[in-house]
Amino acid sequence: MGEVRVKRRIWSSLVGLALLGSPAIVIFEVAPAIAQAVPAAIRQAYTLLGQGLVNQAIAIFERSIRQYPQSAEARLGLAIAYRRAGRDADAFAVYQQVLEVDANNRLALLSLGVLGGYRSEWQNRGIEALNVLLRLSPNDTEALAQRALLYGYQGRFSEALADYAIVLQNNPTPEAILGAAQIYSYSGDFAQSLTLFDRYRATGGEITGGAAIAYANALRETGNPAQAVQILEAQLRQSRQLNSTTIQLRAALASAYAASGLFEQAGRTLTPLVGRPDSRLTLARAFNEIAEASGSPAYGQQAIDLYKQVLTQTPNLTIGIAREIADVLGGYPQEQAYALEVYRQLAQQNPGDRSLIVQQVVLERQLGLITDAQLQQRLQASLQPPISDPSQLRIIAQALTRLDSPTPALLPLYQGLLNARVNEPFLNFRIAQILIQQNDFPGARNALAAYAATPQGTRDQYANMLLLAEVDRREGNLAASAQRYQMIISSNPPDSGVLSAALQGLAGILQVQGRLPEAIALYDQIITRNPQDVAKQLGRASLAYQAGLIPQAQAEAALNGWLATRPSTDTPPELISLVAALPANPQREGLYNALLAIEPNNFGLQLRQVQVLAARSPAEAQAQLARLIARDPNNLGTYFVQGQLAQQIGDLNQASDVYETILSRSPNNTDALAALGGINFQQRRYDAAENLYNQVLALEPQNQVAQTSLISLTAAQGRPFAALQQLEQLQLQQATRGTADLELDRQRQQIEEGFLQQRGFQPPWERY
Repeated sequence: MGEVRVKRRIWSSLVGLALLGSPAIVIFEVAPAIAQAVPAAIRQAYTLLGQGLVNQAIAIFERSIRQYPQSAEARLGLAIAYRRAGRDADAFAVYQQVLEVDANNRLALLSLGVLGGYRSEWQNRGIEALNVLLRLSPNDTEALAQRALLYGYQGRFSEALADYAIVLQNNPTPEAILGAAQIYSYSGDFAQSLTLFDRYRATGGEITGGAAIAYANALRETGNPAQAVQILEAQLRQSRQLNSTTIQLRAALASAYAASGLFEQAGRTLTPLVGRPDSRLTLARAFNEIAEASGSPAYGQQAIDLYKQVLTQTPNLTIGIAREIADVLGGYPQEQAYALEVYRQLAQQNPGDRSLIVQQVVLERQLGLITDAQLQQRLQASLQPPISDPSQLRIIAQALTRLDSPTPALLPLYQGLLNARVNEPFLNFRIAQILIQQNDFPGARNALAAYAATPQGTRDQYANMLLLAEVDRREGNLAASAQRYQMIISSNPPDSGVLSAALQGLAGILQVQGRLPEAIALYDQIITRNPQDVAKQLGRASLAYQAGLIPQAQAEAALNGWLATRPSTDTPPELISLVAALPANPQREGLYNALLAIEPNNFGLQLRQVQVLAARSPAEAQAQLARLIARDPNNLGTYFVQGQLAQQIGDLNQASDVYETILSRSPNNTDALAALGGINFQQRRYDAAENLYNQVLALEPQNQVAQTSLISLTAAQGRPFAALQQLEQLQLQQATRGTADLELDRQRQQIEEGFLQQRGFQPPWERY
């Protein structure tokens, strides 16, 4: 199956969320009771404030502070007056002055916490003030709810949700419920978010502004983008000016349009935001989501450029946003090296954050800078002692799911994260991939069913279908596998990567069936759809070589051209396919070793490596195979390599035993049946060979290896004219399908000339 890079939104810090509407806590600051000992001027200012004469009150408070600089009452009154006048920055500064003369003033501490939600640069000071207040009054749920909100704005979701867990159990205010609903949405717990939004609406509250955006986000992420569009369109109609709220509304609406497949509308919605410095991060997120939904490289590049601008041009960038940028850029192959440097800097600046180390080593593995064994070793070191923080565990789970081909050694870690109830459904998909490698097909189907049962899995149905098609293929049910691929292709998915993967998967089925010209035709479609993807041209060269349509020299020229122009870390599956298809070459031994470090269970690569080794020392090659089998006795691919080596050194009895071993574990394995048929053919046990080839055709009626081998068998038994008739019939069938195979022409020539191989024609996977 062609690998599909499944991108997913990784929620990180959403600094500025507080600017989208009223904060969850609204303090109606009432003038405190003023003792008679307070100077008359200050008492007069409070009276004016109570009468709504804010500007007159401000003037008196300012004069009073100059006259009574140690008066907490004067400073507190001035801060309240500034807030009522809309002068938030002045109020923020004066509340801090209040604490200089009265460090435990509750109103000043709580007000700083509330104002901390107004600007990102005030958040840390707001949290500090609330920490002081909670030390003085540990049961102050009003302060606890506001601190939770600020934690959420900073992407510190584990701390935010811990505070909210207490608040929500203690008769919370509607405003606290609304704040919790928003933070649960942005932390990725969309089901709980919707529950809280419903709880808030039951109190009679209306969801507007930033809360509406979080609500729409939860709806979109749970498979209801149409309702999200409806909510956001209504909010946008009420916004007359392009301010911070409107910017966020447009971005959220564009994402909802994209999730609904309305890509042009999504792009138009964002047009007013382009070129605005205050929209960079918001716009980058929206473009990235449109790119994910549409598969458009243009939107992806716009997102990349904007994220880099945010990273390089934003002073005092928070770790949450920097991590988010690295997460997103790490999803684009051309930006992974850049993202790695960001992770390394963040890990150096935050040595206590072990999730950053995990994200770093995962990306190093993706870039081929470390092996699977090194990845395993560094993960074990990073995760001891075990981490219990739910937020950290979720970041780690998200990082690990980025490994497109996870090694089986990671299975306990993946399952442990699921057992810890980490909310990352894609873990099930990766577990299914590992179980397929281990030939545990029922377990893989169960894992995929668990993934499909989640909202994310429902939206990601194509990924599930692609992997189920691979399960069908591994089980020998090529017809079912091909049918799944054809269903995907006929549905014309908007993601070009999904469509290319389905075409590539179907080409693989045709290749197994020996229908190489048809497989090449599909590759031509893939190349036409993705002209910039030079790796697909390698895949076509591999198939064309195996079909005999291009000579070995041309295939090697394609390989050498790639190796000369691409970095050593660029190792797509098509490269591995071509290297495995070409004959063993001692000069490529280093390449075999490098590629096996990336795909250690690849049968073709193992065969080439062992063949090179066998040329030097057959005994050493056999010993290496024995070690591989002992290390992973369930890996049937290694047995195939052992059988090939036995044939190479002429030990047909050992080769026969190996293929019998494979069939004892996988009775319907057509490759093993055909290989054993070839052994019997070489041994001139024609009846046994014919029986085995017929078993292959019973499982795969269009298997051309078995068809041509039976024709060769007929000729070898002294019936060349009957063989030619069978050959003509096979060629006629191909012509009816609009395909042709040069191998059949060569076989006809060999039969006519009487030069027939005693063992039948060599199947593509047995090429030397």
